[in-house]
Amino acid sequence: MKKKYRCGYLLLMCVLTLPVTVSGNTLEQQRADFLRAEKLIAQGNDEAFWNVSMSLKSYPLYPYLHYQWLKNNLHQTSRILRFLSEYKDTRYAGLLRSQWLSYLAQHENWHEFLQHYQASGNSTLECQFYWAKYLTGDTQLALNEAKRLWTVAKSLPKECDALTSILIKSPLFTQELIWQRFELALRKDNVQLAEYLKRLLKDQTSADVWLKIHKKPELIGSDTLWISPDQQGGHIFAHAVDRMAKTDPELAMQIWDNRKYNFAIDAQTDQRLERRLALALAFKKNKKAYDRLSRLANVDAEVREWKVRAALLEQNWQHIADALAGLTDQERLEPRWQYWQARALAKAGDVLQAQNIYNHLAEDRSFYGFLAADTVSKPYQLADKPVFLSGNALETLAEASDFKIAQELDFLGRVPEAQRQWWFAIKKLPKERLMTAAKLAQQWQWNQVAIFTLAKAEYWDDMELRFPVNYLNEVSNNAYRHNLDPAVIFGLIRQESVFDRYAESPVGARGLMQIMPKTGQQIARDLRENWQSEASLFDPNINVKYGSFYYRQLLDRFNGHFALATAAYNAGPKRVGQWLPSGETVPADIWIETIPFKETRKYVSSVLAYIMIYQERMHRKALRIKDFMLDVLPG
Repeated sequence: MKKKYRCGYLLLMCVLTLPVTVSGNTLEQQRADFLRAEKLIAQGNDEAFWNVSMSLKSYPLYPYLHYQWLKNNLHQTSRILRFLSEYKDTRYAGLLRSQWLSYLAQHENWHEFLQHYQASGNSTLECQFYWAKYLTGDTQLALNEAKRLWTVAKSLPKECDALTSILIKSPLFTQELIWQRFELALRKDNVQLAEYLKRLLKDQTSADVWLKIHKKPELIGSDTLWISPDQQGGHIFAHAVDRMAKTDPELAMQIWDNRKYNFAIDAQTDQRLERRLALALAFKKNKKAYDRLSRLANVDAEVREWKVRAALLEQNWQHIADALAGLTDQERLEPRWQYWQARALAKAGDVLQAQNIYNHLAEDRSFYGFLAADTVSKPYQLADKPVFLSGNALETLAEASDFKIAQELDFLGRVPEAQRQWWFAIKKLPKERLMTAAKLAQQWQWNQVAIFTLAKAEYWDDMELRFPVNYLNEVSNNAYRHNLDPAVIFGLIRQESVFDRYAESPVGARGLMQIMPKTGQQIARDLRENWQSEASLFDPNINVKYGSFYYRQLLDRFNGHFALATAAYNAGPKRVGQWLPSGETVPADIWIETIPFKETRKYVSSVLAYIMIYQERMHRKALRIKDFMLDVLPG
């Protein structure tokens, strides 16, 4: 294992330890010159920058350095074109092209813009491209594409104004088109956009009614609110039912059944709402869901799966068997449905066939495989097969320019940029080389990157790579402190952050166990510690201490029920309280399978499976999956 260097501001001390020579200059000197050249860019000292940069052409980060200068000098057309040609295969060519095209559009250099435009999924540049097409005579194409770009549920960038202005003046801009976008906006709850679009409509009365029931959908149950019975009124009525289904699906279903024949509702909308209501009942754990799902004319994978879950909610094993029979052949092969097939067969008295399925499923390294293994008293199978590296495959990949850039960025402490470069680099690799890349990331101690890269290769059997045992001291100490098995904490870390100590979620959760700052502050008070800062949650010592303490609290709150505590760690204890059965005890496997949130359902099954894997990885035998399968009592 190579030693990993991360120097940051101590670069000059760190580089002294690496006497590598590159093209006459030591790598240490090139790193120092690179940092000096970046300062010269910031100072705007172009002459000195070019003098320094001349010695860096063999340095891995030269394209990155050159890009940094060019993005500040977008008027340098010849230099930009040379860069785009010489470094066309680098990540920085695409970044520079986008910025240069924006510059050309800003300066209305449409001829050059069209000559060098490449589709990139950037809606701003796409609008500017079709505006350029319009200006250069391709008016019909521009108008058709303007219509497509305009009909979205979000506001467009201001750079699209010129293009949309010609659309609005054209025959393509109809009241029907405005209503289409109005409805799209409200489906995405973009009320501000809908309010703007209302001003473009001739029938503002209907728009006002639609906006009113969007905000208070229960109004459709009142006879005081008049909705026209035509097709437009049908859309308004259907939208209200759709909105109400989220909070009160049973009332929404009642209103839909009683009043839908009063409106002109097309077959597609009718089927969409029938599906929406049936699934909404299932998400609310309503036992009417199975019957409603069974009545759907058009079914897809989600409906087929939720029909099984709706039957499980009833604990009606004949319905469960019927719903399983409705799955496709491919779906029935999934471990999840194999397990429920065995359960249904056993309930029907076909014990031998159930045993055969359990025995086969017990070979699978998954939550359902472990459940099956416990049912037939078999040991868990990890099927550990490390990635095989032939010859010097690892060294060869590490020497590729894209990976040298990533490693050098990491050495300089620019971790986010290094990882962006990594994901760019692996886009080009076939699966076999992706596996090699995963081992390279593991060697660099990029655990999260290694795991995700191996997943892209669709290889699942390298247990050391996929389930590292990092931060063992922090985990062991806190497991002992809070009377938890270390495998439990490892399972949570593996699911929450994939061992990235600097992980940060979109909502602000931080660190290995993804602690929210407010939760961290409360835990600090509970532990009678001084709260340091949000940044302290990136410290593994603090994060694991707080995360394991919080999990212990949840475990105590739910009477030692690991499945409930694990669900609460993901979705919050209040939601889990709402998901508890109201009248009868529910087996834990059924409760987990019928968790309404897909994310939480997957989270619980993954964490519990990871705990079992870490038990095996750490050569412990204290826990089995059945220890987490206590019946769920009514709330």
